[in-house]
Amino acid sequence: MAAEMVLSHRVPHKVLSEADLEEVVQRKPPAKRGCLRKTRCSASTAKSLLFRFLPFLHWLPRYPVKDWLLGDIASGFSVGIMHLPQGLAYALLAGLPPVTGLYSSFYPVFLYFFFGTSRHNSVEVLVLTLDSLPTPCLSPGPFAVISVMIGSLTDSLMPSEKFLETVNINGTNITMVNEEQRDAARVELVATITILTGIFQVALGLLQFGFVVTYLSDPLVRGYTTAASVHVLVSQLKNVFGVSLNEHSGPLSLFMTFIEICQKLPGTNVGTLVTAIIAMVAIFIVKELNHKFAAKLPMPIPIELVTIIISTGISYGVNLNAKFGISVVGNIPSGLKPPVVPNVSYFGQVAGNAFAIAVVGYAICISLGKIFALKHGYKVDSNQELIALGLCNFLGGFFQCFAISCSMSRSLVQESTGGNSQVAGVIASLVILVTILKIGELFRDLPKAILAAIIIVNLKGMFKQFNDLCVLWKSNRVDLMVWIVTFVATLMLNLDIGLGASVVFGLLTVIFRTQLPHYSILGRIADTDVYRDVAEYQMAQEVPGVKIFCSSSTLYFANVELYAEALKKKSGINVDRLIEKKKKALKKLKKQQKKAEKEKAKRQKVLPRCRRPLWTPSLPQHAEDRVNGPGVAVIELSRAEDSAPPEPTLRTLGLPQPGFHAIILDFSPVNFVDTVSIKILKNIFRDFREIEVDVFVASCPVPVLTQLEQGNFFSSAITKHCFFPSVHDAVIHISRERHQASVSTQPRC
Repeated sequence: MAAEMVLSHRVPHKVLSEADLEEVVQRKPPAKRGCLRKTRCSASTAKSLLFRFLPFLHWLPRYPVKDWLLGDIASGFSVGIMHLPQGLAYALLAGLPPVTGLYSSFYPVFLYFFFGTSRHNSVEVLVLTLDSLPTPCLSPGPFAVISVMIGSLTDSLMPSEKFLETVNINGTNITMVNEEQRDAARVELVATITILTGIFQVALGLLQFGFVVTYLSDPLVRGYTTAASVHVLVSQLKNVFGVSLNEHSGPLSLFMTFIEICQKLPGTNVGTLVTAIIAMVAIFIVKELNHKFAAKLPMPIPIELVTIIISTGISYGVNLNAKFGISVVGNIPSGLKPPVVPNVSYFGQVAGNAFAIAVVGYAICISLGKIFALKHGYKVDSNQELIALGLCNFLGGFFQCFAISCSMSRSLVQESTGGNSQVAGVIASLVILVTILKIGELFRDLPKAILAAIIIVNLKGMFKQFNDLCVLWKSNRVDLMVWIVTFVATLMLNLDIGLGASVVFGLLTVIFRTQLPHYSILGRIADTDVYRDVAEYQMAQEVPGVKIFCSSSTLYFANVELYAEALKKKSGINVDRLIEKKKKALKKLKKQQKKAEKEKAKRQKVLPRCRRPLWTPSLPQHAEDRVNGPGVAVIELSRAEDSAPPEPTLRTLGLPQPGFHAIILDFSPVNFVDTVSIKILKNIFRDFREIEVDVFVASCPVPVLTQLEQGNFFSSAITKHCFFPSVHDAVIHISRERHQASVSTQPRC
């Protein structure tokens, strides 16, 4: 009665259960979802597909030449200048000839002009869609993490030891590596990997599997790229110290490489070390100045290109290779090569690695793409991005390119220097094309230590991700664990196995979090329809006689039993124990009733024939206790022969009664149920009804209601009249029913 008065502060509204709602609002039957959507072959359909896969046909006719062309030319030239040193450096990182880095900086960018939809694209691939003109995006091309993944693969499948040959020099037999054969074999292998990577990406995009990147959380990606940066750093130490190392692959290869470097430090080439240190200091200082005065500079100072030009000139003039033993890049062939068919015999060996490269490359692109999308106010089409990235890799592989991804530094330069469309990418690719055709051969005397210095300095942004540890420690310890486990696993198990282990651990954390959700009893905030956890909100008060139970997770086979246990624990009574006591009391009661019936039959035989009384007199309380035993009440026999005895209750059985008469299960966090959870839910209804507590469900989403229907959850005992669209509706229904029951049981005057 008090609860009804508390709840009647507003104008009474009609309370509808889910069964009533279906009749009133005429719920439609669930639609059948087919695996394949029917499409009609028409001119409009063909045109939309053509524009989807070749977006430049949509935006190029609308290109504002007067407004955008000058900015695109300046931006494309700036990014093209950056591509030259980075392409050479990342080819070295991948264990390939330097010219393949130039190829990888030319073909993907040029191809992206046709397949991509991003305005700020340079040599990487990211596809974004907007209703009108293309939107600002990224710069595709060689990327350090992808390059080191390829490098670890070339070292393991094509080690230098396989290409040793004996050469007679001045009458002395010397065993040395045939670098020409090794490089040719590695290029063939990497081209095959790149084509297979593209096939995976295109297939995933066409099958609408762009969501797979959601399994790579941001802490996982950042931990992985940070560990990959450590791999990159260690792999370049040999070029910094000028020592030759054995090629290690597989788990713990990073530590074996580092130990070997430490062992060979006494044999350091001082000239190589000095060259690398001077280059790193110069590049670092100028990059910091570029960042500090970015607003005042029309374009960043191309310190990497300047360093390459100056160091190449000094190396050529002084002959650093002959006089000081400083290793140089060597011959860089000019011109483009015809396409080559991949060696399909490698597919079986590299399929797993190609898939890992495809996923990591895509994850990096989509992560950077979301940054630009948030900044410029557009959306990322993940599936179209996969297709564009895959096509660039697939077609580039035929021209001896290695797999590419996105670069934050090049993307920022393209954006800051006035790039408005993919025309800037075409200009950048033309800069690289001129280099390949005419200028590339001039860099044959470029010291490898310079390229190593460029790679190491560009890792600065990656190493800043160690700051994530402090941030995650304060914000989310589970994400911190994902970051640390990913980092350690990638360091110890190498890049491919480490990625798989990290994804598995990340998924396990999700499972564990659903198994250990927050369970709460909700109370009502006074004068509102809002219900909150009574343990966290002081003003939240439990509704008298009603327990409102809520879990922060959905229900499925892994946590539904924990849900049932938490519900019974939060209710404040031992439900299972009370049910057990009730069963024992009922069993004892049946025995007593049978004994009483036998006694009655005996008395009827002894008494003379006479009309039987209409009812059997009750025994005195003390006599009843002697017969039945203390603590167990016996229901009186019916006053009329033909009437059924009343149903025994906890009160008549002498058992303790719960302090509440109804439970409401808040299903608002539940987004799906399975067969196991349906079975446990049935048990919950059954167990609480055994102890005379009604169970109601509130805020159950319609898809979950459909799943309950399909799982045969509803029956004559459990109907949709127990389901309500909100917790407040369920509370009002319970209160009104309780009020009506109390009125009907009051004695009449």
